[in-house]
Amino acid sequence: MAVETQYVVVRAGVEKMTFASKKEADAYDKLLDMSDELSHLLATAPVPLDESQCEQLALYLAEHKESLSAILRGAKPAPSEPASPKRPLKQVA
Repeated sequence: MAVETQYVVVRAGVEKMTFASKKEADAYDKLLDMSDELSHLLATAPVPLDESQCEQLALYLAEHKESLSAILRGAKPAPSEPASPKRPLKQVA
């Protein structure tokens, strides 16, 4: 019998994702933290967004934090890759 260690990211009692390494789990948890903070900021925006749109946009901005940071510093962001989708993350039901 094999023993397998898994790291599970849990938010509000709900399992979000499962990872094989602690480093990946911590990185995803940090991404969710950034997304939560951005979601609170977007909720105060003068543009009407429903909760779902706000969460999706916040997650997108958190995933692209390097480009967003460069833009906010006044630098030109690195060119993005062509429209090839990222490898999908494994969802936990």
